[in-house]
Amino acid sequence: MSIATGRAAGPSTSQAASRASGILGRVIAHRTDYLYVLPALIVMLVVIAFPIYYTIELSFFRTPPNLQMRDKIWTGLDNYVTVLRSPVFHEVTINTIIWTVASTLVAFLLGLGAALSLHREFVGRGVMRALLLIPYVVSAVAASYVWKWLYHSDFGVIGAIAVQLGLTSEPINFLDNRQTVLASLIVVNIWKEFSFAMVMLMAGLQTVPEQLLRAAQVDGASAWNRFWHVTFPHLRGVSMVTVLLLMVANFNSFIIPFVMTGGGPADASHIWITHIYQLAFGRQQWGVASAYAVILFIVMMTLGYFYVKALTRGDENRAGG
Repeated sequence: MSIATGRAAGPSTSQAASRASGILGRVIAHRTDYLYVLPALIVMLVVIAFPIYYTIELSFFRTPPNLQMRDKIWTGLDNYVTVLRSPVFHEVTINTIIWTVASTLVAFLLGLGAALSLHREFVGRGVMRALLLIPYVVSAVAASYVWKWLYHSDFGVIGAIAVQLGLTSEPINFLDNRQTVLASLIVVNIWKEFSFAMVMLMAGLQTVPEQLLRAAQVDGASAWNRFWHVTFPHLRGVSMVTVLLLMVANFNSFIIPFVMTGGGPADASHIWITHIYQLAFGRQQWGVASAYAVILFIVMMTLGYFYVKALTRGDENRAGG
């Protein structure tokens, strides 16, 4: 029995050794290529890998405001327990989910509608494309300040128009009201992002075969059936990538809520990323903020995994075929 086991283990050991030698041989054979990318790898280690490691380390300690590492106190998972048990965490998480889901879905649907409209030939299509791209190319900081004035309760254009049209008796308080502030910020975020979805989906529409659309039209298919059975199947890949990119961007969206409200009023518009900033640089609770950041990092890595799967799905299908 031991002989059989030895015989069975022998080939696997030799195969592992041969694979290791094969990998080492490829590294040696391409050592010049690795030297070319070595500076970029060093930069990535310095600006990406080390901050991630340092944040994970801080999440297990209680640190003083001056961030002197010699004065830090090991607390284990206490910071994570503090985060998960905090009622503010639950409110901020709900805000983040509402912010991300609403912004992503509405921006995608508006981008899809705009892409389908601009895919057709009509006079002035180029001008319309340029106009609809303006929100995407405008700086987020500039857009935030412009919308902040548009929402202003005393001097805002939106409130003045609502009063002139008789919709309200007085200007609407968009940003200083806990019930309306998050929805108001989501509107700004959708305005800023739908152009990105439009561009991505317009590129996807270029892959739809015109022959199939004409054949479906000749067969009597309605516009909805042509879209659902011909156009949309060709947009599934780019739609998945677009939705995932929008979700990642919204989870990391900091400028609009921070510039327009700073998380107020009374923390009603805080999302994860702005709350982490407040904890770290406002209250100087570095350990708790690091625990928040690690949780956000895990969520982002999960979304990144699905993003990579969506990108490589076509390659896997072609390889399988």
